[in-house]
Amino acid sequence: MAAIIQEAARRRTFAVISHPDAGKSTMTEALALHASAISQAGAVHGKSGRRGVTSDWMEMEKARGISITSAALRFEYRGHMFNLVDTPGHADFSEDTYRVLAAVDCAVMLLDAAKGMEPQTLKLFEVCRHRRIPVITFVNKWDRPGREALELLDEIEERTGLKPTPITWPIGTGGFFHGVADRAADRIVRYTRTPGGATKAIETDLSAEQALAELGGDWERAKDEIDLLSAIGADHDQKTFEAHESTPVLFGAALSNFGVGRLLDAMVDIAPAPAPRPDVADDPRPLEEPFSGLVFKVQANMDPSHRDRIAFVRVCSGRFERGMVLIHAATARPFATKYAQSVFGQERATIDEAYPGDVVGLVNASALRPGDTLYDGPPVEFPRIPSFAPEHFSTARVRDSSRSKQFRKGIEQLDAEGVVQVLRSDVRGDQSPVLAAVGPMQFDVVKHRMAAEFNTEILMDRLDFGIARLTDAESAPLLARQRGVEVFTRSLDGALLALFTDEWRMRGVMRDHPDLVLNALLADTRG
Repeated sequence: MAAIIQEAARRRTFAVISHPDAGKSTMTEALALHASAISQAGAVHGKSGRRGVTSDWMEMEKARGISITSAALRFEYRGHMFNLVDTPGHADFSEDTYRVLAAVDCAVMLLDAAKGMEPQTLKLFEVCRHRRIPVITFVNKWDRPGREALELLDEIEERTGLKPTPITWPIGTGGFFHGVADRAADRIVRYTRTPGGATKAIETDLSAEQALAELGGDWERAKDEIDLLSAIGADHDQKTFEAHESTPVLFGAALSNFGVGRLLDAMVDIAPAPAPRPDVADDPRPLEEPFSGLVFKVQANMDPSHRDRIAFVRVCSGRFERGMVLIHAATARPFATKYAQSVFGQERATIDEAYPGDVVGLVNASALRPGDTLYDGPPVEFPRIPSFAPEHFSTARVRDSSRSKQFRKGIEQLDAEGVVQVLRSDVRGDQSPVLAAVGPMQFDVVKHRMAAEFNTEILMDRLDFGIARLTDAESAPLLARQRGVEVFTRSLDGALLALFTDEWRMRGVMRDHPDLVLNALLADTRG
């Protein structure tokens, strides 16, 4: 019991959230570099002879320079075990990011120094707010021209409602970055970039006198701004941070590896350790209880040579031991854990044991779906992860009818993984299911993976629907008779969804039939 509590206390499980192109994948590599999990950081596009980032393994990710899939990087730093759960960076994959955020205890909100709070960042922040996840802010790309630091603090507070409390403060304006004043550690640190920025930056401690002599007016300006921050009480407070009322702020540049080590130190010092997680009855399950875990991600064919399927499980309580037989809460059936791994991109390592906060990849997990609970000992089930409201719809059909079996198998697999939502109806039949997505790029992923993994080309035809609402069996027949409306059954959970061509049509139906059940889904942007 005591060993479990002790091990949980040294866990830090977090995700990096950001708008596309804010540098999330580069930051992921830089954090791994500073923790000595890798020897050389890679750039997203692999330019100038540098390798691509370890976490982006799918060919589409490499080609487009974006993160689509999720991965979990496990590494040790300062006696603590870190679980960095990588997330999709593109807005079209925000539903997958929401699932990942169900598995973390803290988030690092990455901002572009020139762009500040961008739409996707704000949307993901709202998920953190909803889940009461504490947020540490890292202002990235300070080695490039950008906005004023004080202006960015004002925007963070205005857009998020959190009080920014800088831990470090930049010396030099954007594009002329010398280093930082570490307010928490009372240090002045100058950064020197290594060739190509692929290894840790050189850090040099300066005294106030040295800073004035070497950095001149840039140091004087930074000192005046620091005095202002102190005067207005913008100092880190652990209670308000954990209560999601303030956000510690750090400045740096992930590509140059400036300030990344300090972010890791902040994670050790102030990021929360795993805490008891409420079950479906809202009763927190103590950390020392027998093993329980939440499946937050399922991914197949991460390694084309193995063609396996991995379920990523966040350990919520107890001690996991490879080989133990667990109970799958959804079916009450046993689930063997002979093959348990830590997975980051295509790199894998066997995990023999894990504790609360750790992320375990269970191989050959064909029975598991995102939101499932696994447990040992007394039964427990954690709240399921809700699906986002889809806004894009398309039929899918196989190009070559001789590949129909592979087509059905592929669609079922992608549905189980949560790549898209699969909708079916008696009217359309099983030969041409309707795919529902949060963003249109999800359809590109479906086409790519069906061709690459199932050797099956598919044809897709966009449907003229834009809004989905959750309905019930009593309302479905009347809805199906309305013009511009179709009712489908979602394969994953059997939910009935009514699709409308547009908001105007939906409002008309609601006005004419006020007793119909039409409930909004999670993250729906319309009322």
